[in-house]
Amino acid sequence: MITVFYDGKCGLCSKEINHYRKIAPSDIFNWQDITESADELSNEGITLSEGLKLLHAKDNSGQIHVGVDAFILIWRQLERWRVLAVLVGLPIIRQIAGMGYKTFANWRFKGLEHCQLTARKEK
Repeated sequence: MITVFYDGKCGLCSKEINHYRKIAPSDIFNWQDITESADELSNEGITLSEGLKLLHAKDNSGQIHVGVDAFILIWRQLERWRVLAVLVGLPIIRQIAGMGYKTFANWRFKGLEHCQLTARKEK
């Protein structure tokens, strides 16, 4: 199973994950809302703050994928999203998408109160 660690208090994040949940084949994903329980995330050596900032996913072999790489991992499992996974996985596109995602993720993290509270607690 692929474990996806996501921010369940973020409206945009929840909406996107709920869409993936609806279209995903059964028994492929373990969806972990880290705002309800961050134990499994912590077991991977990832702080809650890091998990809230960027999407994380653990593949079947136990490797952690972060940001755009986590999306690509998810999209490869979804029938109509596989083409996007291939396109975004191309080297130059992956680099540009990664920079864009990190910029957006940092902006989103700074704008959400629960993210800022977590960051302050971890300092």
